[in-house]
Amino acid sequence: MTANGQEGANLRQRVATGVKKDIAAVKNIVAQTGSTWGRARDVSALNILNSFCIMAFCPLMVIYFWMACDSFQCSLAAPVQQVLSASDLKTGITDLVINHFPRPTPDGFKICFAWIAFQAIMYAIVPGKIGYGQMTPAGYTLPYIVNGLSVWFLTHSLFIAGAFYFGWFKGSVIHDNWGALLVAANIYGYALTLFCFLKAYIAPSHKEDRKFSGSFIYDLYMGIEFNPRFGKYWDFKLFHNGRPGIVAWTLINFSFAVAQYVKIGYVTNSMVLLNFLHAVYVLDFFYNEDWYLRTIDIAHDHFGFYLSWGDSVWLPFMYTLQSHYLVRNPVDMNWAYFSLVLFIGLSGYYIFRAVNHQKDIVRRTNGECQIWGKPAKVIRTEYTTSDGKKHSSLLLCSGFWGVSRHFNYVGDLLISAAMCLTCGFEHLLPYFYIIYMTILLVGRISRDQERCKGKYGKYWDEYCKVVKWKLLPYVY
Repeated sequence: MTANGQEGANLRQRVATGVKKDIAAVKNIVAQTGSTWGRARDVSALNILNSFCIMAFCPLMVIYFWMACDSFQCSLAAPVQQVLSASDLKTGITDLVINHFPRPTPDGFKICFAWIAFQAIMYAIVPGKIGYGQMTPAGYTLPYIVNGLSVWFLTHSLFIAGAFYFGWFKGSVIHDNWGALLVAANIYGYALTLFCFLKAYIAPSHKEDRKFSGSFIYDLYMGIEFNPRFGKYWDFKLFHNGRPGIVAWTLINFSFAVAQYVKIGYVTNSMVLLNFLHAVYVLDFFYNEDWYLRTIDIAHDHFGFYLSWGDSVWLPFMYTLQSHYLVRNPVDMNWAYFSLVLFIGLSGYYIFRAVNHQKDIVRRTNGECQIWGKPAKVIRTEYTTSDGKKHSSLLLCSGFWGVSRHFNYVGDLLISAAMCLTCGFEHLLPYFYIIYMTILLVGRISRDQERCKGKYGKYWDEYCKVVKWKLLPYVY
């Protein structure tokens, strides 16, 4: 073989070796194998089936609840009873769909997409400090624009001025177009899900943080990209959870309170209390938005149907059921009961905020602080990101975090219960929220257990020996 021939053979061998390394690197990036954590990569057939059922049937469930409120005074049994009382099942279902399902309208689409566009612009241009999330499994620490509180006040001020000073629209405009808004929001939620799924393949923001399970259905549901973005700061997760959904939460309640006033001539004390409790929760969220960057929604969940449709439809339509109920079934609470519900709500808020404050202060001081008048007890851990780098962290095991691993959820559940209790006891529908939150938070506890076990390993085992209870001592 000539020298040139030998050189060519060596070059081909080096190229082939380089290609193999590149392929191996891509596989590692795509699947996130190795020392990492996050959402599941290897999923069972049951997980896939559950994902399919949620994507197929949850939108129908939201429509059913809307229909129960709009046509049947918020009775969950009445639509079924109407179907069963028809001459045959097909006729009953057809009549229900034709006469009681929500319908799209031009105004519904205009309001929905104008709302999303307005919030998107506000998210981009309203000044705010830069906050940072937790380190991702691939080793990124991402910046976020934290301007939610300013946007909340600006949005509500413009809405109130537009409705009651300039007369551009009715204060009950959200209530009056609720069915059409549901149709438009569903279309947006599904479109966003598909867009993010395709973006993960074509133009991922941080390709090393993607997760592929091998199942189209599961990846569509749970999401592939961890932090899909436009540019450096416009984050899909923070925007869709915080802006169209949570900013709207209090605005929806306010609009339904206006509708109640129009309908019966006054606003019941139950509606006032409900609006207050929701406002406390929402304002706390935005006041502590920087803290929220390190919670499970931002720090651990990928962005698929679960968050894109959930933030666009499930949150604004199912979390506000109590205000829909009170428009159609006004409740005048006696002052003893009013005071009891208020006490439960504020107690829950205190627990929720105090528990999270303890974790925050431990993080800020690297564990060099006091909890309940005593030095904080922490387990100092090490974990490894998928780039092979080692990092340190703390697991707090005193104060509220020594009582249970998720005592902050106790506060969440008490607030949720108070919101539902404003509606009295005539119907089950307004209590859906506390039932759902219980299921959601217990599920999160299970997911967090798996994630932390994968992240912290032996340190998490040590922590679980110290803090035995997951939620409530002697219960769970």
